[in-house]
Amino acid sequence: MGRANQKNNGQPLTTAQRLSSIVKSCRDIMRKDKGLNGDLDRLPMLTWIMFLKFLDDMEQIAEQETKMSGKRFRPALEAPYRWRDWAAKADGITGDELIAFVNNEEAVRSDGKKGPGLFAYLRGLQGANGGDRRDVIATVFKGTINRMINGYLLRDVINKVSDIHFTSSEEIHTLGHLYESMLKEKRDAADTLKTLQAQTAAELDALLPSILDKAFTGRL
Repeated sequence: MGRANQKNNGQPLTTAQRLSSIVKSCRDIMRKDKGLNGDLDRLPMLTWIMFLKFLDDMEQIAEQETKMSGKRFRPALEAPYRWRDWAAKADGITGDELIAFVNNEEAVRSDGKKGPGLFAYLRGLQGANGGDRRDVIATVFKGTINRMINGYLLRDVINKVSDIHFTSSEEIHTLGHLYESMLKEKRDAADTLKTLQAQTAAELDALLPSILDKAFTGRL
């Protein structure tokens, strides 16, 4: 995927302070959801949500660059599974409809048609050649679970993340620092839970590095 532009196309710059504030708001919202139990659940949830926003921002930049070079752009995700299709509108799908779209094998999509749910679609991605970003996304989401059960709270989190604009290299650098902080919190939280099940720990260890490490190093 192409590098982020230095300019951020008129969007407000996502400074470290602003990003920290948004993440704090997201975590405060997540604390209200009965499906999540502490930061060991909240941080992976926030990771996959932020990743899908990051991916869509990067895809839009790459599409612009590809068109300028006169080439054909092939997106990693097709409509209506891109962030801009189902997540970007503040009054978009919410409640039980949103949970069904994310979790179910088949669901009513944001375009009103029935089709694979979001995670089912992401897990079924296949690249034209081995090792491209579609294969990476599919592998990551095969080990990802949406643990939020309240679709209205999930919509609130999504709307907060929509205020993050990954459209400059400075913003990617800022998120990288926050990611390191989140990883440290995840490790600290795990250290305090002596009875943590090995399966849960393995899921977390696989999820965070798989998604964000590849994203921040440009390997998606």
